[in-house]
Amino acid sequence: MKKTLVVLIIGTSFMLAACGGGKSSDNASAGDPEKLYKQNCSTCHGGNLEGNIGPALNNIGSELSKEDIEKIIAEGKGSMPSGIIKGEDASAVAEWLSEKNNE
Repeated sequence: MKKTLVVLIIGTSFMLAACGGGKSSDNASAGDPEKLYKQNCSTCHGGNLEGNIGPALNNIGSELSKEDIEKIIAEGKGSMPSGIIKGEDASAVAEWLSEKNNE
């Protein structure tokens, strides 16, 4: 039982660190959705939107609207934690992703 709990805690910590834990204080990326994605999302969703731990996003715009994507960023989904990106940055990333249709 203790081993299971320890593994769960370590796994959760890893997931949180991998999915947005690498937030940068580099303000040069503020508002640049592609840089924000690479800093906060690419570990789980892949550097080229191909998917990894999380689902592929290279065609997400044909499945979800900007508003739907923004809601997922804000609230999380499945093992994705909520609020990885916030405010105007979340809106910019959601808009950028909503334009992805089999590029």
